[in-house]
Amino acid sequence: MAVPTLRQLEYLVTVVDTGSFTRAAERLHVTQPALSHQMRALESTVGGPLLERLPRSVRLTPMGRAVLPHARAALAEAERLHRAARRTAGLEEGELEVAVIYSVSLGILPPVLRAWRRRHPGVRIRLREYPHADRLQAAMAAGRADLAIGPEPAGWEGPIRELGVEEFAIVLPADDPLADRPTGTLALTDLADRAWVHYAPDNGLADLLDHVCAQAGFHPQAAIRAEQTSAAPLLAAAGLGPALVPANIVSPHFDGILLRPDPPIRRTLVAYTRTRPDPITAAFADLLARQARVNPPGFPATATALDRKDADASADPQRG
Repeated sequence: MAVPTLRQLEYLVTVVDTGSFTRAAERLHVTQPALSHQMRALESTVGGPLLERLPRSVRLTPMGRAVLPHARAALAEAERLHRAARRTAGLEEGELEVAVIYSVSLGILPPVLRAWRRRHPGVRIRLREYPHADRLQAAMAAGRADLAIGPEPAGWEGPIRELGVEEFAIVLPADDPLADRPTGTLALTDLADRAWVHYAPDNGLADLLDHVCAQAGFHPQAAIRAEQTSAAPLLAAAGLGPALVPANIVSPHFDGILLRPDPPIRRTLVAYTRTRPDPITAAFADLLARQARVNPPGFPATATALDRKDADASADPQRG
């Protein structure tokens, strides 16, 4: 079904407001024949005459009087649409949906969100958290968020922006016999006979821990399984078993001991979208790249080619 165009509605309102086709054409910067043509097209679309031409003015027909309020409302709504788009493009208002794996919302995201709120208080962030990188990627592919943050997704065809190489740490209680290591490092094999603070099966870090321990030649036994990533370092510090955690999720005032695995366990974190980002998404990705603290002090990630090879060999980047 044909519907009137905004241009035709604008022409109708302008003719009525100016009282003549001549003055309306001047205000609209169009020729009078072009204006008359559009008005005839509008009348054809709505199915009847809207205006009666008088010697010195125009008069609305009954159909014209019925249509005019809706024409004004449609033009006003279109103007509101344009203003909203301009404010969004100017980062004055809007909403951005960000999808992350659990550990990202604990570690790198809080200072970024704080900085965003200071800069753009009118643009809300809606956060969606996922326990596994596979579920994050599936949600992003299904259009449930504007931007995703996590391990680099396999086979992703949209834009990807690297944020850094994330280091993992082994957590032990302060009184553990292995905690006082002069090098600050510990081999996973030294913990092969321990029962671990493991993760619930649907948490992607459960896959990662099993993977790196298998590479070290053993299967980690679980003393307890944590559903929430944030619980693992606290349980380990309480003496329930060693835990493997992203180093960036641990508070600087943490009571436990952090040791760097030897060899290091790393994964690359990225931000990714389905298509070229709009202004809000692009601005958030820029801030994320500048502000994200992928590694805390004491756990620097050196993104050399050798480190990348180590990271690929030790921590499957597709796991959550």
